[in-house]
Amino acid sequence: MNALTRRFATIGSALAMAASSLLLASSPASAATSCYAASCEGLDPATTICQNDARTVATTYYPGGIELRYSPTCRTAWARYNGTLDYPFTFMVERENADGSYSPHYSAYYRGNGAGVWTRMVNDAGYTARACGYPTGGYSCSRAY
Repeated sequence: MNALTRRFATIGSALAMAASSLLLASSPASAATSCYAASCEGLDPATTICQNDARTVATTYYPGGIELRYSPTCRTAWARYNGTLDYPFTFMVERENADGSYSPHYSAYYRGNGAGVWTRMVNDAGYTARACGYPTGGYSCSRAY
């Protein structure tokens, strides 16, 4: 093998290795689940594409800051709390029933440690949902969306 051929082989190998590392590095992003409405029911928004376009559409008054998150791409909703209070409490996402009442679907427990937590998602296509918190001695829900 002459020097020029060896040099081309070395450059070709380096380019092939660089290209394969780019493909491997991009694979975790593709691990996000794609779902829509009913197929998202009960899934964790952090493991789906639903978190990508989610927006806060309502918040609770007490305890302050429980957010109702909504993804228009997935047509799902969930409740999220970003953790600023120093006491634990339960919160949840509720979805409207056929009779107009609301019932809890998924709950989460905030430990009072400043860590953000969220519920699993509910199908929001054709429904309204709200976020509710149950701190000690109280109960508060966001407006429905």
